[in-house]
Amino acid sequence: MALYIGLDIGGTKIMAASSDDNGCIQKRTWQPTPRTLKDGITILNEMIYEVSNNKKIAGIGAAIGGPLNWKQGVVSPLHQPEWRNIPLKSIMEKEWSCPFYVDVDTNVAALGEYTLGGETVRHFLYITVSTGIGGGYLIDGKIYRGMNDEHPEVGHQSITYRCSNPAGITCECGAQDCLEALVSGNGIRRIYHKPAEDLYEEEWEEVTYNLGQGLRNLATIYLPDVIVLGGGVALGRGNKLIDGVQEIMKRSLNLVPVPYVRISNLGYDTALMGAIVIAKHGLG
Repeated sequence: MALYIGLDIGGTKIMAASSDDNGCIQKRTWQPTPRTLKDGITILNEMIYEVSNNKKIAGIGAAIGGPLNWKQGVVSPLHQPEWRNIPLKSIMEKEWSCPFYVDVDTNVAALGEYTLGGETVRHFLYITVSTGIGGGYLIDGKIYRGMNDEHPEVGHQSITYRCSNPAGITCECGAQDCLEALVSGNGIRRIYHKPAEDLYEEEWEEVTYNLGQGLRNLATIYLPDVIVLGGGVALGRGNKLIDGVQEIMKRSLNLVPVPYVRISNLGYDTALMGAIVIAKHGLG
């Protein structure tokens, strides 16, 4: 029986799971993300060993924060400062003697949601609203990549926003008025001085309006059939967020069709399940 390993390497925790050839999870585990690279590689190998249960591994897939070079498998995740220009692909392939694939977490999540979440549309946009905000765009199930195969940074578009505390708007990229600075978990904490789950309704109205403006831009440019929202902020707010951004787009999109918007079917496992998909099918 072929065994595939998926890794979701986040800034605060790492998740790992093994799957058979039919996509059925065999075993899973998680660990807090360590600060140092040495400890991180050690924990990854320990987790792979645990979920593989001494069986031969046919492939390993990983989701991680950008920036990275997906072809060479060299990673530099922003939320892990000691991981810079790390040849993760060569390290893991040498250790496990099997193919290893790694891509930006939102691309991997998009593949997971599309492949395992029941989508068949041609133009599919996955947006994560979490600690940060990012997206993965698929055309006929394939990842859209930009110039030099770079990953489009949808969270760093500038929008016309509503905000009761504009002095709190600061984006880690250094640009002004970024969507991420207004609706991400980190942005919400800077603006409202509390986590998303503690926002008042009038504060959620601002966040929803701002996200709706960002999705309006993306719908105008990409013309997706479906937009799926994942990540802790979006999952926590659920259908109230969906209804709000859908209404904003209905009012604002006059020249292009209004896409269907929904919450991720895979919840918090979207990137992990996507990692299993690329472990089996690779990246192209």
